[in-house]
Amino acid sequence: MRKELRDILWLGLLLGGLILAIFVGWYQVRTASTAAASAEVIEQGRQVYADQCASCHGAQLEGQPDWKTPLPSGRLPAPPHDAGGHTWHHPDDILFRIVKEGTAAIVGGGYESDMPGFADVLGDAEIRAVLAYIKSTWPERERGYQKEVSRRD
Repeated sequence: MRKELRDILWLGLLLGGLILAIFVGWYQVRTASTAAASAEVIEQGRQVYADQCASCHGAQLEGQPDWKTPLPSGRLPAPPHDAGGHTWHHPDDILFRIVKEGTAAIVGGGYESDMPGFADVLGDAEIRAVLAYIKSTWPERERGYQKEVSRRD
């Protein structure tokens, strides 16, 4: 009887170890493929940013000079998207809608902006990719803050 109990315990330990090894392997493969996909999305976003955004927001996401001071037209210059700007203060859905619909459409109330909507130029996946690229350049503190703001929204 003791030998049978010992054999059952050993079999249980072996099966548990096997299940754990399979899970760890699956998790590592899943994490690696997610990281690779993220790297691909970020690279796509970098290209979209260079093609569609850098002319106003700067090649290094630095925005236009004196971006907080209105231009003679009364409109604000393009803000930076780096950590020195305020992009990271906004939740994901607002950022997505600003890119897709334009700032004036989001703010409303007759607000005028030089930021057009890109719905006719970029697909939803491209918009998400450019936002992923912008976020990838922020320090951890700003990424964490923006993630929390998005979670609460």
